[in-house]
Amino acid sequence: MTVTVKRETPDQLAVLELLAQADARSASLYPAESRHGVPVAALLASVRFFVARRGDLALGCGGFVRIDDNAAEVKRLFVNPSARGLGVGRAIMQAIEAAARTDGVQTMFLETGVKSFEALGLYRNFGFVECDSFGTSGPDPPSVFMVKGLA
Repeated sequence: MTVTVKRETPDQLAVLELLAQADARSASLYPAESRHGVPVAALLASVRFFVARRGDLALGCGGFVRIDDNAAEVKRLFVNPSARGLGVGRAIMQAIEAAARTDGVQTMFLETGVKSFEALGLYRNFGFVECDSFGTSGPDPPSVFMVKGLA
């Protein structure tokens, strides 16, 4: 069965479980002051959110939020560890980038952690490069800030 990625809401039980897994993983790697996961209420309010599924099983999720008229930030990208290596992260990133382009986004930003090796590899494979901190985020030693032009 193939993996499908569709726009969905993040307040579904299966997605909440993915986000809880993401938070637990982040807590195991980074101090509290360096964890910047967006709460579900904020995801519902401002993030264009996608869920990857194989049949009814949610395998991963992620989305983006507009920063301004031309830029957006990737938010809450996470793949269940049991689904890693199946192209789920790639499929979610493709959906995020396609929707962002459709919305007129020209520049995508993201923040991840220095110990999030799978995420760093995915983002680099998608053409993201390291940059200075952006938005309201200040420099944070465990954080890696990245940018990619979509034009």
